[in-house]
Amino acid sequence: MSSKTKTTATKEEATPVLVPKLRFPGFQDAWEISPIGEKVDLLSGYPFDGPEISQDSSGIRLLRGINITEGRIRHTPEIDRYYTGETHGLEKFRVRLNDLVIGMDGSKVGKNSSLISDDDADALLIQRVARLRTSSPTLIQFIFQQIHSTTFHAYVDKINTSSGIPHISAKQIKDFTIGFPSPAEQQKIAECLSSMDELIAAQARKLDALKTHKKGLMQQLFPREGETQPRLRFPEFQNAGEWMDGKLISLSSEPLSNGVFNDPKKVGTGYKLINVSDMYIETTIDESRLSLLELSPSEFEGNQVLPGDIFFTRSSLVKSGIAVSNIYLGSSSDVTYDGHLIRFRANTSKVIPVFAHYLFKTALIREQLIARGKTATMTTIGQADVASVTLFYPNDPDEQQRIADCLTSLDNLIAAQTQKHEALKTHKKGLMQQLFPSPEEPTNL
Repeated sequence: MSSKTKTTATKEEATPVLVPKLRFPGFQDAWEISPIGEKVDLLSGYPFDGPEISQDSSGIRLLRGINITEGRIRHTPEIDRYYTGETHGLEKFRVRLNDLVIGMDGSKVGKNSSLISDDDADALLIQRVARLRTSSPTLIQFIFQQIHSTTFHAYVDKINTSSGIPHISAKQIKDFTIGFPSPAEQQKIAECLSSMDELIAAQARKLDALKTHKKGLMQQLFPREGETQPRLRFPEFQNAGEWMDGKLISLSSEPLSNGVFNDPKKVGTGYKLINVSDMYIETTIDESRLSLLELSPSEFEGNQVLPGDIFFTRSSLVKSGIAVSNIYLGSSSDVTYDGHLIRFRANTSKVIPVFAHYLFKTALIREQLIARGKTATMTTIGQADVASVTLFYPNDPDEQQRIADCLTSLDNLIAAQTQKHEALKTHKKGLMQQLFPSPEEPTNL
């Protein structure tokens, strides 16, 4: 059955209703249309004073917009804050189990929402976070899934017409209109989508575990500050002695260089272009997503990319984003790189490119690069700054290869797990489009 708006009419009035494309057996009644504000108790958070907010975990946990992600509440020491002041009169701002919370500001406004679990019950709600509450766990689960739908995202995009920081008001949340089936059908839909959420969360935990394992392994496989060899070595290299030391430039076969001018008027045809955005992905440079740039043969000749070339970003809006690197492992002969990147080409008699790729991502190297960044409007770094970084590497190419193979295998597992996670999210998105009626402006007849 196609999704459409129907009406049921009396002499006095007509009530608009919706019907979804996909339904569970036994349900035929049309859905009523209603603003969610008529179904929930909505409260915005309290404007807590700055001096009473701290990282002192002996206080009461605050639930801030930064804690709310797509479907879950996250906590880290860096973002968690606590309230240490007087609590008299603040009881109504405590969240409860199964409350729905929505971040009201930021680039992901409308997407960052979550149900409160036992871990966050009794936290205090801060300003610019909305709390939705009902007496029915089924109803709040159903509304939560609707808030996660593309329908709500489209609604938020439509009302955010200013060029400033995206935001949504409590009234706008209340005014979001959706279809409501019977409580029994709400429960079926909520249970179905919640089970999908559990599968997605399980895959996300596996992905996080793999990334955490890789981070810990990197710390063991490469020397730390003040050390000249790693704490963990493969058995055949345990007695190989200390690693070699040198400057980053000593491992390069040629001087570091910047790429071509990315003229917006020449984008769309020509040579494949490695860009700044290709440095910030979790995989090696993906040739299928490269843009095209028109260049003369002479311009390209001096800036042709070869397999194993590594690139660093020259500028960043934040200092921690400076000199982020990635490697090209493709085999095309028509690839060049942007002038906002610095190219390193490995001297393969000294270092295996893939080993260098991982070496440049270690904490010891990243800390040196970030320290060399010069901040004005943006943070920038030059070729000489990158070239002067001190590093350690094994002289034996077999040890380099073993480390590179180990981390590459782990990256392949991470990529496969990422695909599984994204496939489940895509499946849920398609399912939601079938289970929830398409948004229409109903009219009374």
